[in-house]
Order: sequence, then structure tokens, then C-alpha cells
Amino acid sequence: MRLFHVSEERNIGFFEPRLPSRQDLDQTKGLVWAINEKCLPNFLTPRNCPRVCFHINAETTKEDKTRYFSSSTCHHVVVVENKWLQRMQDTKLYLYEFDSKEFNLLDENAGYYVSDKKQVPIGCSEITDLFEALSNRNVELKTAESLWELHDEILHSTLSFSMCRMKFATPRGY
Repeated sequence: MRLFHVSEERNIGFFEPRLPSRQDLDQTKGLVWAINEKCLPNFLTPRNCPRVCFHINAETTKEDKTRYFSSSTCHHVVVVENKWLQRMQDTKLYLYEFDSKEFNLLDENAGYYVSDKKQVPIGCSEITDLFEALSNRNVELKTAESLWELHDEILHSTLSFSMCRMKFATPRGY
């Protein structure tokens, strides 16, 4: 299994465990976060870009496939607000890879793994074209004026999903 950390910072030599901001986790235990390869496309955007990401799983219905996917060959979608497209074009990302031995699964749906130990990456590559990186992974990129309607729909779908950085999304009703 391959695990990654995506950052806008280059040349990170090591990752120290940090206290989580999520209230459902132990606030006294620092963690290093990683994402599995299947869910990696969810993080191929600028850091604070709000996004609704989803992919097909074994329980996904034909109706949800038809409703949420434009292509029969893509099984993963990342939706961002229109206003983030220029920022995506201007952003470089650094893809750090970890040895997965010291990581534990935290959330299978979202592909999150964590370690409570300092981690030194085993490799790093630069991503200069986020659109190409998504396309190369057979991911459909979509845009919307607002993410909230889709956010609410996907929560009640049969798809696997991850809703990232929604606090930066255009507020509901705009």
C-alpha cells in the first residue's frame, strides 16, 4: 500500500505529529496524516480549496453512477467552486510518499491513515499541473458556483466521499 502527504511546501525533511483539530480525535495525541493512493485525488487541489470528492464503491447504485458521473470510464470526481480554477492553475504541489509500516487506518471511506511517530518521507515529487495530475488518474474535475447542494446530496448517496475544507466554501444561499 502506498501512502502520501500532499503539500504546497517543498523540501519537507520530516513530519512531526501534530495535535488534531478534529474534535472526534484525542486532542492530546499528535498525529502525522497520510492519504492512500485511491483517495489521493481528493488532495490534488490547493490546500484551502473547498471541494466535494466522491468515488464509486461496491455498494454504489446504478442510479448514483448515472446521476453523478459524466463519464462511464471515470470512477472518481472532484468538484471545486469556479472561483478556484485560476488558483488551481497557479499552484504547485509536492507529493511526499511514506513507508506505510507505522501508519494505521483512521477512515477507510476517506482514505485517511495516521501515525503517532515522526515520519521521514521516502520520496517526493513535484506536481506542476493539477488538471493533468487529476486527468492522469482518470478523475473527473467538475466545477460549481456553490458546493452546498451537492454536499448535501452526496451525504445521502451510495458513493464514498470526502468533503474537504468546506469552511472556505462560499456560504450557503449565495
